[in-house]
Amino acid sequence: MAASLKEMTSNFVKLEKFDGGNFIRWQKKMKFLLTTLKVVYVLNTTRPLEKEVETLAETRERQKWDNDDYICMGHILNGMSDSLFDIYQCSISTNELWEKLESRYMQEDATSKNFLVSQFNNYKMVDSKSVMEQMHEIERILNNYKQHKMHMDETIIVSSIIDKLPPSWKDFKKSMKHKKEDISLEQLGNHLRLEEEFLKKKNKEKNSSATKDNLVVVISELNMTEDVESWWIDSGATRHVCKNK
Repeated sequence: MAASLKEMTSNFVKLEKFDGGNFIRWQKKMKFLLTTLKVVYVLNTTRPLEKEVETLAETRERQKWDNDDYICMGHILNGMSDSLFDIYQCSISTNELWEKLESRYMQEDATSKNFLVSQFNNYKMVDSKSVMEQMHEIERILNNYKQHKMHMDETIIVSSIIDKLPPSWKDFKKSMKHKKEDISLEQLGNHLRLEEEFLKKKNKEKNSSATKDNLVVVISELNMTEDVESWWIDSGATRHVCKNK
């Protein structure tokens, strides 16, 4: 456990500091860490009240909560940029700190939903880039949808992506649109991958054939040149021999 905790803390240092953007993603990463440290519970619980007369178990429970709250807040603050650290370091408890962050940055993330919708709707694939590479970019946008708890029917997503395919894929688009059964996003990805591999192979064979044709033309031209030169030399030599006689 000590080794895994040390490894987790070491990996946490490599995480990007929260600077005010992508709060939901940062929040999830932070919760992963706090869960591993077994202190995440303080985000949703209040500090046990101190009594005038309390049992040893109650005292230990309160002390444990105080310690876990300190650890939890320390990791959250250390996961922020220096400017945000300075703003939030005076929070009384982790619960208060967490509520402040959610109140401010959840609202800002909500305004980015319109941007995500626009980003997906306006995305158009081009012939100059790999279709699968562009498919991965679209999947990244859709993952951001999930982070913001935005939902879109998978059938609509698949149909929209087919419409976004580049001009050179018009035959493929036509065949996909005439399919009677609906396909999943994963199935569409498999179809795109196979089609792209087929097109790459087809273009490679086409280029190879064109190269061979060009090579035949060049060799033919060289042979013609050599024949002309050979004829001229032989002809000159014959005249020269005849002169000496």
